[in-house]
Amino acid sequence: MTEHSVITSRDDYFAAVDSIAAGIGPIAVDAERASGFRYSQRAYLIQIFRRGAGTFLFDPPAVGRFDELNAAIADDEWVLHAATQDLTCLREVGLDPQRIFDTELAARLLGMPRVGLGTVVEELLGVHLAKEHSAADWSTRPLPEPWLVYAALDVELLPDLRDAIAALLEESGKTAMAQEEFADELARDLKPVRNEPWRRLSGIHSVRGIRNLAAARELWLTRDELARETDTAPGRLVPDASLTAAAKAMPESKRALAALREFNGRASRTEIDRWWAAIEAGRTTSDLPVMRGNGDSLPPPRAWADRNPEADARLKAARAAVTELSAQISIPVENILTPETLRRVAWTPPAELTPESVGVALAEWGARPWQIEATSQIIAQAFVEGHQNGDAPDESDS
Repeated sequence: MTEHSVITSRDDYFAAVDSIAAGIGPIAVDAERASGFRYSQRAYLIQIFRRGAGTFLFDPPAVGRFDELNAAIADDEWVLHAATQDLTCLREVGLDPQRIFDTELAARLLGMPRVGLGTVVEELLGVHLAKEHSAADWSTRPLPEPWLVYAALDVELLPDLRDAIAALLEESGKTAMAQEEFADELARDLKPVRNEPWRRLSGIHSVRGIRNLAAARELWLTRDELARETDTAPGRLVPDASLTAAAKAMPESKRALAALREFNGRASRTEIDRWWAAIEAGRTTSDLPVMRGNGDSLPPPRAWADRNPEADARLKAARAAVTELSAQISIPVENILTPETLRRVAWTPPAELTPESVGVALAEWGARPWQIEATSQIIAQAFVEGHQNGDAPDESDS
């Protein structure tokens, strides 16, 4: 293949499989989607680089499945940057690594303040990596040559970056924790089934009234159906703010909806019949949503002081302890322990506040062994202190 040609045929694909399999060392992998333009999260370009083999740019819609390539390299280490962004679309075409090295996640564990690929490459390799095409519409065909140059560089530097980061992990004693994090990424369900996904509509919390909420739901579902039919990103049809505005206004006629200034977007008028039918459905449906979403979600922390003062005291004490640990070991707080995990355990702590029992509770919410080892003792101690502070009398009342 020429330097930046794109592989579109099965014959060229099979030739590339043989070349990549014959290469040496880890396999650098990246994928480009068209998330801001298309409904699907499919890969529209997959880039692979391996020392001794070279760089390969694949057109997944044209190539189809990549099972043969996966069989040839699945047991080797794959290097990705921000792996959780690409694993789903790679798996959709049959590429499913068994072992990865995530340079973005590793950079977080090293305490690097900025972990974008361009920044990390420049800091550790001294190479300026332009990122001007990162938000491009990768479903475009043919792909412009500057885009292909950009895409190739994204993977060609990854093996060197991996080696530099691995050395820093070893120096800082963080290799084992990085390996646990990489394994967790591979095991994680990256496509969780969401209950009532329409509740993710931006601004939904500002919608008051059960009929208004029903209209918001119907508008979201209508837009999602149209986006799926046309393979268009939903927000490019009608933005979230427009759906929310229409649901709050509840116009009395199709003409009033069309006249609503806040209701805009490229499909806001061309598909006006759809949107009006959605509002009418919300106005008349007997299947009314509840005002608050279902599930076992916790109240926002700002409400804890009133609703559960003891949990509020535990959470504040534990947050302070984990924040202090973050500064000591140069790992961001959210990578030491997810905020959701800490909130869950603070809201419903074990009956006996010991490092062991807290460790069990953390594990139940998905904390990795290194995280439990690093935090269980300080969280248990913080919870005890939180209890004591929460039980202390308010001197203002004496």
